[in-house]
Amino acid sequence: MDTASPAPVILVTGGSRGVGAATARLAAERGHDVAISFVANEAAAEAVAADVRALGRQALAVRADSADPQQVARLFDAIDRRFGRIDVLVNNAAIIGRQSRLEGLGVERMQRIFAVNAIGPMLCAQQAVRRMSQRHGGRGGVVINVSSASARLGSPNEYVDYAASKGALETFTTGLAKEVAREGIRVNGVRPGHIYTEMHASGGEPGRVDRVKDSIPMGRGGQPEEVARAILWLAGAEASFVTGTFLDVTGGK
Repeated sequence: MDTASPAPVILVTGGSRGVGAATARLAAERGHDVAISFVANEAAAEAVAADVRALGRQALAVRADSADPQQVARLFDAIDRRFGRIDVLVNNAAIIGRQSRLEGLGVERMQRIFAVNAIGPMLCAQQAVRRMSQRHGGRGGVVINVSSASARLGSPNEYVDYAASKGALETFTTGLAKEVAREGIRVNGVRPGHIYTEMHASGGEPGRVDRVKDSIPMGRGGQPEEVARAILWLAGAEASFVTGTFLDVTGGK
């Protein structure tokens, strides 16, 4: 690494597929060195890392469950060793369960969804703030939490637990933004709507976006790259006076 003028470093959790992979690739195109975390699919994560390197940037892929504080600590230690800095954290890792009404949800599912989707981003942000905050001698930075339009809409009959976890993530976003606003850190959220990703298959309906697209004012689902562009805008200097806010990428829904 060129220590004279190191590239900014972005960490994208859940960066092996979907919105996370698109964000990692776009960040590399725009000059970031990229770290991604993944849980299961190492081959997919390494493919994203290879794409980053092909764009001339450094890449690091680390297996880490963001709901596990020890694994999160090891993830950030690996970033420290490899890059010596972190400038942008994108809390993208999230899980969803199969479509169900509330009566059919088990407590273990509820707990796991909140652990990954709400507590996980808090654990990652905690590590990032310790490194970014001017209060701790850092250079500042940006945290972007990937929420969901479901936080506003509630996902009735499908994923009320997922929607509730994203609502918790949004409240955390608001609070952390105010907490660190004078320490050089901006904290914002992005709310994707119906996006063509593999997540719908894990909810039991791979074709869900096509089923609901007529309910979207723009008449179509979104692409992961469209969400990535919103994330990278919030990460950059053009959003220098933006914190504690949410950018909807929903096609108008």
